Parts: sequence; C-alpha cells; structure tokens
Amino acid sequence: MIITSEIIRILILTSVAFIVAMAMTPFLTHFLFRYRMGKQIRTEGAPIFAKMHSHKEGTPTMGGILVWLTALILALLFGLLAQIAPDSYLAELNFLSRGQTYLPLGMLIFAALIGMADDVLGIMRIGPKGGGLQMRHRLILYTVAAAVGAWWFYFKLDWDLLHVPFAGDFNVGVWYVPIFIFIIVASAFSTNQTDGLDGLAGGVLLIAFGALAVIAFSQGRMDLAAFCGAIIGALLAFLWFNIYPAKFFMGDTGSMSLGVTLGVIAMLTNSVLILPFIGAVLVLESATTIIQMVSKRLFGKKIFISAPIHHHFEALNWPETKVTMRFWIIAGVAAAIGLIIVFIDKSLVV
Repeated sequence: MIITSEIIRILILTSVAFIVAMAMTPFLTHFLFRYRMGKQIRTEGAPIFAKMHSHKEGTPTMGGILVWLTALILALLFGLLAQIAPDSYLAELNFLSRGQTYLPLGMLIFAALIGMADDVLGIMRIGPKGGGLQMRHRLILYTVAAAVGAWWFYFKLDWDLLHVPFAGDFNVGVWYVPIFIFIIVASAFSTNQTDGLDGLAGGVLLIAFGALAVIAFSQGRMDLAAFCGAIIGALLAFLWFNIYPAKFFMGDTGSMSLGVTLGVIAMLTNSVLILPFIGAVLVLESATTIIQMVSKRLFGKKIFISAPIHHHFEALNWPETKVTMRFWIIAGVAAAIGLIIVFIDKSLVV
C-alpha cells in the first residue's frame, strides 16, 4: 500500500510538472521573442555545422528555463504547503528533504544560472569569437559547480562510498572528491555536446532521468524519485515545443543544469558506474567530440565529417528527425541494459 501511494505521488508530481510547464510556455516564448533571445550560429572553425544549421539562427534559446524553473516552483510550493498545512493531502506532494533533494535541487539552480549567463553572452555576441564562453571556460565553470557538490558529499555528508556492480561497496577516501568532480564535469560536458539537434538532448535526458527515478525508487529514496518525476514532467512539456522544428532551444541554462543534476543523482544513488549505460548517447557524443579534437590537434585530420557524432550523420544526409529518433532508441535500449545490471546486482546482494 505504501509503495502504491508513493507511485501515485510520483505520477501526480510528474503530471503537475507537465501541466505547469505547459502553462508557463506562452509567457516564456513571449519573453524570449520580445527580448530577441535568439540563437547565434557559430561559423568560425565549424563551416559544416554552420552550413547545416544556418536556417536555425534567431530561434529563441534558453528554453531550458522551463525545466528547472518548474522543478523549483513545485519544490518551493509543496514545501511551503507542508509547512503551512502539514496534514493536507497537498503537503504529501512535498519532495524537499535535506538528505535526498536539497543538493540536486541546489546544484540544478546553481548550474542553471551559470548556463544562463553563458547563453546571454552568446546572444549578445560577447566573448571570444562572439559566441559566449569558450569550451575551456565552460569546463572551468563545470568544475566549480562540481567542487561545490564534492565538498558537500565528502565533508558535510561524510560520504566516500563507491559501489561496483557485482563486486560490492568500497570506501575510496579522499579519492571520492576527484571522482565526483570528474563525473559531474563529464555529465555536464556530455549533455552540452548532445544539445545540437531539435529534441535530441531532451529525449535522451528524459530516458536517463526516468532510469534514475527507477533506481532511486528501488532504494527507497522516494523524495529523490519524486524530484526526478518533476524533471521528467517538465522535460515532456519542453519536448512538446522542442521537437522538430523547434520553437525554442534548450540552451546552456538547460543542458548544463540538467547534466550536472544527472551526475549528482547518479552519485546520490551510488549508481555512477551504471551512468555510462543510462547516458550512453551522452557518452558517445562527448567521446566523438574529444576524439575529433585530439585527432585534429595531433594528426591534422578529422575522424568524423563533423563532431559530435549527430552532426556526422547529418553531414551524411540523414534527416535530422531520423538521427534524433534513432538516438532516442539507442538511449532507451542502453538505459534498459543499465537497469537490468542494477536489478541483477541487487538480487545477488539480497
């Protein structure tokens, strides 16, 4: 009965998040169009990309606001109701808890604000080459955000446990800090690289957060699963407008915040070694970008026509929708494999 009520609570929060995000969309699009928050297409050093995406210039960016703002509104609203009317049914929808959701929610907002600043710089053509922050500057900011989370985990929560599937738990001591930072930076970078086609990052993240919600639920972390549900509902609303042809793009305020949060939740659920399955497409995207950069730097030639790999398939004349939906399929199958590993591992322990 308790499990059923928790499932109902998560589904209600997911549905409410979808409705709230859909209701906010007209206001967001009005704001983005009114203040000309349009995407600037980078041309320097990326002629193939510019040729394929020049028609998208001027499409509003920063649509990721829809996701993190919805999650924040629901957290504050139901958290406040739990304080005012703790015996009411609406108070039961509160998912704010110090041990489960304070950190991922805080990191979500912190990274979103950093990403928003980068989006604004890009829109105003401020920064090197007029495209906002360069990748190395973004990596520094990702590291700063990750260091905050690592400090909280290791020094405040006294947490240094790393779970290896089929092998058990291991205390890694102070090594937990660099491992945490690497995972968060990698998640943020990978999500940023994936956000390049209409609906691609949104769909992949939807699957990844769904898998993490299942893992959190199986561990009895109901508030964390509910938090994932709120993000999933908001992502569904975002995708409604972001699928081809996109009405607006996610922007760094969305990709950075959701990438960071994905990594934080993986660390909270001690499923970081399952993350390469849950976020298989994210890993593929960042890996091809790094391979391309290294090959150009060391050998002076490209491995892919354009990187990350979704642009390679675009350059091969695959329709954008075909690339996106096939990557969704890959993400779904890989996440299912990840969950299979989780539950087999769990059954062996039991």
